[in-house]
Amino acid sequence: MPVQPLHKQRGSSYIQATHECKEELQMHPDVLVIGGGNAALCAALMAREAGASVLLLESAPREWRGGNSGHTRNLRCMHDAPQDVLVDAYPEEEFWQDLLKVTGGLTNEHLARLVIRESSTCRDWMRSHGVHFQPPLSGALHVARTNAFFMGGGKALVNAYYRSAEKLGVQIRYESPVDRIEVEDGRFVAAHCTANGQRERITAKACVLAAGGFESNREWLREAWGQNERGEWPADNFLIRGTAYNKGVLLKHLLDDHGADRIGDPTQAHMVAIDARAPLYDGGICTRIDCVSLGVVVNREGARFYDEGEDFWPKRYAIWGRLVAQQPGQIGYSIIDSKAIGRFMPPVFPGVKADTLPELAQKLGLRVDTFTSTLDAYNAACRVGTFDHTALDDCHTEGVTPAKTHWARPIDTGPFYGYALKPGVTFTYLGLHTDDTAAVRFNDQPSPNLFVAGEMMAGNVLGKGYTAGVGMSIGTAFGRIAGTQAARAALNSKQPPALIHKAQAATNTGATHANA
Repeated sequence: MPVQPLHKQRGSSYIQATHECKEELQMHPDVLVIGGGNAALCAALMAREAGASVLLLESAPREWRGGNSGHTRNLRCMHDAPQDVLVDAYPEEEFWQDLLKVTGGLTNEHLARLVIRESSTCRDWMRSHGVHFQPPLSGALHVARTNAFFMGGGKALVNAYYRSAEKLGVQIRYESPVDRIEVEDGRFVAAHCTANGQRERITAKACVLAAGGFESNREWLREAWGQNERGEWPADNFLIRGTAYNKGVLLKHLLDDHGADRIGDPTQAHMVAIDARAPLYDGGICTRIDCVSLGVVVNREGARFYDEGEDFWPKRYAIWGRLVAQQPGQIGYSIIDSKAIGRFMPPVFPGVKADTLPELAQKLGLRVDTFTSTLDAYNAACRVGTFDHTALDDCHTEGVTPAKTHWARPIDTGPFYGYALKPGVTFTYLGLHTDDTAAVRFNDQPSPNLFVAGEMMAGNVLGKGYTAGVGMSIGTAFGRIAGTQAARAALNSKQPPALIHKAQAATNTGATHANA
């Protein structure tokens, strides 16, 4: 039976008592969820559906709620046969092999397969909370077989979850960043946050941490990446694709002050090559440059530095941010000719256009001789077979380094286009070590009432690399697990005396009116 809002559970007589209890519930909920994105919302909804009272603390203002989830578009889904918006089949083993390849083996197979299996069963639950799906649009990374797209994108998904949470009676507070929690012998006790300029201490029987990574924390990124051999601080040139509110304050507190078990490399992240003209924060999907595999990429010295056609773009787009970060000045240039136009999702800003390659080099601020030499060598090395940008075709290069494995065609048909690229960080992979119950671990022992989901634990599955939509798969799977486990831990514990008193008074009042 669906969970009803608190004020409807015992009839109209319960309304007044509920209002009296509201402040108490906000300071002493059964389950406290820290975070406001997909993973946090999944946890809050699952905990509430299990019968627990839930308070969700979102650090951002209401208009910026949802964290990076507002910029997402799809969910990678295992399925053994065609399903509504998903064509053909995408079985567990293929999903696992795709993940194994992009991570280079830096993944926990048990947890990865848990995510994969959960992805096959979660969409009906998502629909029950107002999420709608649509077939992928043309040019959307060619993932019609593997990914289910949200109608209206991630913002619509986030709004649907918030509406459902409010309807079910989840208490939600915005602009309430948590910077410290109390933990005793591995057990969560309380969280400390700032709200309306005041410090607050909130106790709960169980807690879910889903407050994101540290991608918006420039100082921490700088510390992690350090100074390179050219004397540069690469992180100074990073752009942040999503929210400005994921500072990693709570993550750092858990790791440094509580000694929580950690997972992941602080330099590893979902990092995409995006338009260098993008804003510092919240540029989102429209700033991504998706023509890399259809041309070549050079650095500021005019040299190529990686195989642009190594594999399908959905399996490789997230390595290019890191590749560009390793180049001089943390900048690259994606170069295409007119043959590529119409074969990729156009970015929000048009590319630099020129009638000749030397003119393009000049407009991009590159040395003409080096640039044209690189393009001449590449063009001469192309062995064109049957071009097909939707398949691993036989168009490749010979006798040039780096090689281009697929989709190699001479860049010889004007006009020519260039896009300056910078590293765009989506989310970081350093996080909290967990298990299949989503428990935070201290000295390799699981906490009985502190759980983690989303970016704060994604490094358990993603040691490096990325494949389209898997972040939402991880957040949805572990958000649901964490919420279920938190509710179980809370409802199996003893109720605080204040809540027992008020709940009993409300029950007695309701009984009196019912008997009248």
